Amino acid sequence: MSDISEEPGHGSSPAAWTAVVIMLIGFVIATAFLFLNVIPLVWLGAALVPIGLIVGGLLKAVGLGVGGHRAGGSH
Repeated sequence: MSDISEEPGHGSSPAAWTAVVIMLIGFVIATAFLFLNVIPLVWLGAALVPIGLIVGGLLKAVGLGVGGHRAGGSH
């Protein structure tokens, strides 16, 4: 039986959390302003989704992803 600390992780890293939070904020902004019919701010929120993906990828590249050398933990 394996110890739970030996699991490879499930995306729980600074890179993943940052990407998800940015994208979630984008979805919330886009949805809220869609209901308010403020289309330029809908597009602003929508633009945050790929920005979150890019930021997450950059953070992973500098070692803050799962198993990265700067992510902390015991990996």
